[in-house]
Amino acid sequence: MSAALPPAGVVLLGGVHGALAAARTLGRKGIPVIYVSDDHPLPRFSRYVRESFSWSGAQAPGAAQWLLDLAAKRGLKDWLLIPCADGDVKLIAENRDALQKAFRVVSLKWDDLKQLGDKKLLAGLATQVGIPFPRSYRVDSAADLAALEPAFPVLLKPAQREARNSFTQDKVWRADTREELDALYRDAAAHSGASGVVVQDYIPGEGHEQYSYAGVWSAGEPVAEMTVRRTRQYPSDFGISCFIEIVDEPRIRDVAEKLLRAARYEGLVEIDFKFDARDGQFKPLDVNTRVWAWIGLGEAAGTDFVTMLYRMAHGEQPPASTDAKDYRWMHVLRDAPAVLSLIRQGQWRGGLPAYLASFRQPVAWATMAWDDPVPFLVEIPITALRIMRRRMSRN
Repeated sequence: MSAALPPAGVVLLGGVHGALAAARTLGRKGIPVIYVSDDHPLPRFSRYVRESFSWSGAQAPGAAQWLLDLAAKRGLKDWLLIPCADGDVKLIAENRDALQKAFRVVSLKWDDLKQLGDKKLLAGLATQVGIPFPRSYRVDSAADLAALEPAFPVLLKPAQREARNSFTQDKVWRADTREELDALYRDAAAHSGASGVVVQDYIPGEGHEQYSYAGVWSAGEPVAEMTVRRTRQYPSDFGISCFIEIVDEPRIRDVAEKLLRAARYEGLVEIDFKFDARDGQFKPLDVNTRVWAWIGLGEAAGTDFVTMLYRMAHGEQPPASTDAKDYRWMHVLRDAPAVLSLIRQGQWRGGLPAYLASFRQPVAWATMAWDDPVPFLVEIPITALRIMRRRMSRN
């Protein structure tokens, strides 16, 4: 395998911590990075982002042409285009042929990819290939909802998360009664459309029963894989992962591989799972066909997903994985509130020593990096400002 890397760089579209981790991974290898986003500014502060651009977003009219114009103006021929947010995934997949005239793109076409990205279609694919999946109810109207007789609690999820609103940002709403279900469905349908809402059985269990599979795939086969436990998240029930530990769980790999082989998958992928103690099965919940928040754990533990994708896109052999096991990933800004919440709920065991043990090395940090400190220093004021703006907008 040649040690030299191709001269072309990478354009990262959207995302926050995953985009930041990807920029650092590539930048440390001398690969130039451009960041394009209409949302979170945090990755712009990385020393490894050569240039950053604001745009109207993946759903804006002419978004694909905007990217082609950027490539022409900035000389980005053969740069790899990597989506880091859901809306960018769909944009690239729908316009793959056009975008490949300027960029290198590793993606299925949208007609093939949407069976993973749309939760309604995902449930059908899971049934087709015979893997366990939470029971999902077909709801395309208020009349369909009225006819349901589910066992509560149930969850409401957006079928797709390209749009940015309170429903897609929360990712999931829980209904414990028929009255709550009716009210939440009305709100969800106002954001995602009457047929854009998934109603799904709730799998009992705390946050530590949640897992993830991560991989990079080529021609329907895995190049590298990793399984993790999403030990803590904030909020603790349906929040964002803030403490992750590598675990070896072949049953998760088996389910993920069966699902992705059926789709003949290409590119980066992360699949969220939950263990269902009622039948002893690991059940997939969501498939993220993009960079994910904790992708930096891969570089730290020796499975460098981003560099593998880069080499694949340029026709080179991906670097081998070292398959380290004793690594963790932490987002301190969310993890500390998560632990405090668990303490208040009486679910935390071991007191302060147990929490301090989380910091034992080796740890991959969501934002902190000795060679790139500015994003960590600005994250708190940026987050506070965004929360304040969101609350004002909702009010």
